Order: sequence, then C-alpha cells, then structure tokens
Amino acid sequence: MRTTKRLLGLLAITVSSTSMLVAQAGMAQDNAIDITPVTDEMLLDPPDGDWLMWRRTYDGWGYSPLDEINKDNVGELELAWAWSMTPGRTQETPLAHDGIVFIQNADHVIQALDGATGELIWEYFYELPEEVSPRGIRNKAIYEDKLIVATRDAHLIALDIATGQLIWDQQVANYEHGWGYSSGPIVADGVIIQGMTSCSNAQPGGCFFTGHDPDTGEELWRLHTIARGDTPEGNSWNGVPLESRHGASAWIPGTYDPEQNLVFAGVGQPYPWNLEIAGLLPASSDPDVTNEALYTNATLAIDPSTGELEWYFQHLPTDSLDLDYVYERLLIDLPVDGEMRQQVVTTGKIGIVESVDRTSGEWLWHVETAPQNVVLSIDPDTGEKEINPEVIPVIGESTFNCPADPGAKAWQATAYSPMTETLYMPTVEFCSNTTVNPLDPGEIYTGGGLQTYSRVPVPDGDGNIGQVRAIDLVDHTETWQYRQRAPVTSSTLPTGGGLVFVGTLDRKLLAFDDETGEVLWTSPTLSNSLESFPITYEADGKQYVAIVANFASGLGRLASLTPEVRLPANDPITLYVFALPD
Repeated sequence: MRTTKRLLGLLAITVSSTSMLVAQAGMAQDNAIDITPVTDEMLLDPPDGDWLMWRRTYDGWGYSPLDEINKDNVGELELAWAWSMTPGRTQETPLAHDGIVFIQNADHVIQALDGATGELIWEYFYELPEEVSPRGIRNKAIYEDKLIVATRDAHLIALDIATGQLIWDQQVANYEHGWGYSSGPIVADGVIIQGMTSCSNAQPGGCFFTGHDPDTGEELWRLHTIARGDTPEGNSWNGVPLESRHGASAWIPGTYDPEQNLVFAGVGQPYPWNLEIAGLLPASSDPDVTNEALYTNATLAIDPSTGELEWYFQHLPTDSLDLDYVYERLLIDLPVDGEMRQQVVTTGKIGIVESVDRTSGEWLWHVETAPQNVVLSIDPDTGEKEINPEVIPVIGESTFNCPADPGAKAWQATAYSPMTETLYMPTVEFCSNTTVNPLDPGEIYTGGGLQTYSRVPVPDGDGNIGQVRAIDLVDHTETWQYRQRAPVTSSTLPTGGGLVFVGTLDRKLLAFDDETGEVLWTSPTLSNSLESFPITYEADGKQYVAIVANFASGLGRLASLTPEVRLPANDPITLYVFALPD
C-alpha cells in the first residue's frame, strides 16, 4: 500500500468562522460516511445535484440543470466556504456526489469534503516517487463504491468513496521510461477507459488507451494511438520506422454514446513538432506511403468493451505547429441541412469548431472563431484543410502564425446548453513568431520542443486577449461575444438557471446571461488565476458553484501579453465555493 504518514495543515474557511484542521495524511479518516454507490444507471442519468464525471454527463456537455441560482438572483452570490489546497500546478475538476465534494491536490493528496460546510471528511495521500514532479490531474471518476484516480507515475488507483481506503493500485506503465498521466478516466459500459498522457520521451511508438476492470484495475485491452504495421494506416508515417514515431498523446478524457456503445476521444499531435525533425518531410515518393501520421490530431471511435477502433477522423494531418485536436468531444443531436444528425463536436487549438457524424465519421460542418492564418480553406464535403505554406516552420527560420501554442482554444473545455442549443467557448486571440531550433549532430530528440514562441498580439487587434463566444449549433452563427483584456482561462459552465460561468487570468469568476452575454455577476478578486474546470452541485438541498483558483501554466503562458495582470509568487491554490445567502 503506497502511503506515507505525515501531518498536513489543512485550512477550512467558511463565511462564519475560520478553523485549522490538522489531519493525518496517508491514512483514511475513521469517520466513514453514508454515501450511495454510483451505478451504471446513475452515470447514464445522473441526479441533477451531482457532478459524477469530468464534464458531468456522458455527452460531455458540461451543463447542469440546477436552477436555484439564476438570472434574477445571481447578483446575490457570495462565498460559502473555501479550502486551501497543497501547493503545485493543477487543473482540477472537483466531483460531487450525495453532497460530498472530492478533490485531488497537486501532490496527490485526495480529499472528501462536506459540500455544504467545507469540513474534511477523509483524505488519502498517494506517495509519488521522488523523481516524479508532483502536479495535479484534471479529473477523476466515480463508479460503484470507488473513486478512480490516475497518477503522475502511471498508476490507476481506486479508493473507497465512503472511507478513502485504498481498494486497488494498478501500475499501467513504467514512469522511469517517461510514462505518466495528467488526466483521469471515464467509466463506460462497466469499463474504466484511460488515455496515456506522457509519451514524448517515453517508449517509442507513442501513447495508447487502456481499458480496465473496475473491480481489480486489471488491464483488459490496449489501443495504440500511433498506427503501426503495414496497413494503409500504418504506412501513413512517411516510412518512419515504428520505433522513431512519437507523440499521439491521449491526454483529455473521452465521451460516451451508450446507444452505439462507443467512446469518442481525441489524440494529440506528432512529436517532435517540426516535420523535418520528425521525419515527415519531405514526403515519400512511394505512392503506398503517406505522411498524415495517423492517428494524430484525430477523433477516435472506440468500443469500450474490446478497445477496437470502429472509425476515425483526422482533423489536422501532419501538424507542425503543436495545434492539438485532443480536446473534449461533445455528443449533440441537431439538424444539419434539415436532417437530424448524431454529431460529435470538437474544437482544436486553431479555434475552429468542427462536427462529424458520430455514427460514421462523416464530415458535417465547421465554424471559425478566433483570428487564424494557419488554415486557408476547408473542403465543405470532406473537411480537408488547406494549410498556409507560409506558417510551416523551417529549421533555423522564424514564421508568423496565429495562433500558436497554447492555442486559441486550449484544454479549457467548451460547454453546451440544451436550453439555448448554444456552445459556450473560451478563446484567446494572439499570434507568434515561431522559430525551430536545429538538433545538435547525433542528437535524438523525441519531445515536443525545439520550437520557441515569441507571442505577440493579433495585428490591428483591440488588445482584448480573452473572449467567451456563444455559437448557435443550429445555424452555426455567433450569437454573442464577450471580450476582455486578460485571457479567459477556465472552462465554461452553463446551467439551468440561464447562466454561464467562466474564470479568468485576472482572478475573477464571471456569470453571464446565457442568451445575451451580459455580465450579471463578478466574484471578488480571488487568490490566483482560474485555470480549471468549474462545477455546480447540490448539498443539503442548496445549490453551490465551485472552482479552483490556481496557476496551471497553460494559458498562463500568455501573461506576457498582459504584464499589468500580476499574479501571486507563491502559487496559492484554493477551492472556492459560492452560494446564495440563506
């Protein structure tokens, strides 16, 4: 059992009192709670007051039907309680079930808190090896009586949700070879599905998805995200041998369509980012060999029971600018050209919203949002993109591209409201002078870097780096847009109360009218930027809105564009929970 005994000072703050709780880390607390096991039926149709998975529901909408907090009263929202988390970088998504909030700290202290008061119920400390940098994991999963957590050293663990006791610990890969997780799993059809995150400097051949038995953690199947063999897909790597193919990271959880019994998940870009260094340019003269680098920057449709790949759609072949298409996949049924279509909607770093038919992988439509000069055109029938040759980086030279890493739209997830049939999208506008640094003679580099980014504002822009965009998914028009100087850095959260919440680099949580974009409420300035995933839940019959204030270094890289936005030097990480006054 991988635990350690140590003392942590854990600060619980409420609006009425402040108290210090000193708890024994590494061991679950004795005060077990009465909590309902999470069944398959509950995951299919979760209670309104719960947040049981990363984007709350299998379809990935990130929407809550709770409406106690609404347009009429959101202006009265106030701090209910807060919880000081351990230092370190994180992009935390709290989970909530039966009024209990579950969080994972950057150093892998996992805690259960009373959702109404913020009191600590239990905690468990997973001890990382000394050589593994402690950083947070974006999400967790709840299934049956288990909280399922991924770790930075490539383990999956299951804790008892009532006591915090360790149930099982499954090592999936060897961290000493570079493997590790930055996001957690989804449970679909009774199988834990987990994507491998860190594979840039790991074993050759790229990343993979695995399926696991929830009772034991045993691996049931493995699906590689880099095509291999002598199939047409395997021949898509320009003749580069498998041991020299890198990347295709699976670092964001998928979504699940129970009707088709398919998980839809994204895959990242090839490594190294530069195509010459990766061996993908110049293209092979062999007509049977291509350089698309499958399955990078693709949507994969995966059978959760077997791990078989049913179909794929590649959004950006042969990516040379680190423009991931790994992000959330939203499952939405709406008409296209007068015909109801079962869609999977996603947005890559370029900021182009794209839809494909989730029964077949057929291209359907796209909407451009933030300014970009990477894609010149998109074929309306196939979705094939024409890439601007002037932005493709060349070793030793600089190119000007909009956007660059970390993207016009990054890991901060979009969200969809069925009330408005609208996608709410956090974006940033910026450009970069991108330079590729050459390899030293004899050097073998399998990471993503060797490209440096000098980030600059969009030419002739208005100076507002951050935006929230509302995209009507019926007619594909933008219905409203909010703009501000500081980057918008959290995911969006629409609710049944007609609100959309989002966090910003300048340490504020905002609430918008979902139909007009009017700002209805702004939080006090919080302890840090908000680079995380807000949720809303119910405890003791009352609605709460929760978000972690943190600095995760993602869109924080754009802080150089707004030097007047100053952030704390000591990385304070705090879970803030808001509610209406009693």
